[in-house]
Amino acid sequence: MNHETVPDRFDPWPPGIQPDVPIAGYPNTWTHTPSQPLIRRPATRTEATGPLRLHRKLPCGEANLAEPIPGRPAIGQLMHLAGQVLDEDGRPVRGAVVELWQANASGRYFNPIDQRAAPLDPNFVGNGRVRTDDEGRYAFFTIKPGAYPVPVKETWWRPPHVHFSVLGPSSLSRLVTQMYFAGDPLNAIDRILQSVPDEAARQRLIAKDRPPAEVGDLYLGFTFDIVLRGRHATPEAP
Repeated sequence: MNHETVPDRFDPWPPGIQPDVPIAGYPNTWTHTPSQPLIRRPATRTEATGPLRLHRKLPCGEANLAEPIPGRPAIGQLMHLAGQVLDEDGRPVRGAVVELWQANASGRYFNPIDQRAAPLDPNFVGNGRVRTDDEGRYAFFTIKPGAYPVPVKETWWRPPHVHFSVLGPSSLSRLVTQMYFAGDPLNAIDRILQSVPDEAARQRLIAKDRPPAEVGDLYLGFTFDIVLRGRHATPEAP
């Protein structure tokens, strides 16, 4: 193992990008957030260059969530979601593993923890994994998720959103985040989205609509670029 120090070109999380956690009214952030300040240590070549070839351990190719079995489409508004994974200098990240998970059209997850009365869709699991191409591009064909209430005493609703996990070329480029849809009235009261202090950073969590002339009349089109680290990084979202 090489412990040679590799200097960072940018602070990985400039002020205002990291969410303020734990988040009041969202119990998961209390159990998943360290109670003590993190110990800062210099990055070595081990963290900056590995692990390699993750796609061999994490098989990719699950891009069609809307109709994983031909002839059995999921219920909901079809959408095509695509974008690029970029580094802190704006260069495409080739071979990144991009994972997606989401609720179905009624706002329920295909997960035993989610026991709401909202219906499950037998043709929708809501999980996918792909690998970026040479230009850092990824794409999923899925359905637009529904909103759902947070099961706490003072209930609030989560807007439609999609979860992302990105495994880039090194452990320093690991990112878990969420994507939102422009114009949804629940965005303004979502405690996860609003936990990011910087307004410009919050806007980087909102997908861009693609005009119907580009995608046709069969599904909605959205673009969501993901930047790993640096001044214009896509914020983390718990």
